Amino acid sequence: QVQLVESGGGLVQPGGSLRLSCAASGFTLDYYAIGWFRQAPGKEREGISCISSSGGSTYYTDSVKGRFTISRDNAKNTVYLQMNSLKPEDTAVYYCAADSSTCSGYTLLYGYDYWGQGTQVTVSS
Repeated sequence: QVQLVESGGGLVQPGGSLRLSCAASGFTLDYYAIGWFRQAPGKEREGISCISSSGGSTYYTDSVKGRFTISRDNAKNTVYLQMNSLKPEDTAVYYCAADSSTCSGYTLLYGYDYWGQGTQVTVSS
């Protein structure tokens, strides 16, 4: 069964950190660019980061640049999103998605082959 599974979400205080994982099963991530998205209550899902299949290129939206770091370990078939200096406005359900192409247009919802089910991140004191 082909699937992506996110984990690592939870409740954290402002200024804290979390590391999200996106693990693939049923297929290998080696040939896929991976995007991270988030969706806050009442808002549209937004793309925030992407990493190329090789890991050599990474992309971030302005809202997370300098605070979030995307990385991958193809040997573990897993992509990570390290989130530091978290803010209340980072509260959302976070999703990963796999694209058999590149990170071009990574913020767009269409074009991805597989999506995970999401993990909740809540930033609150």
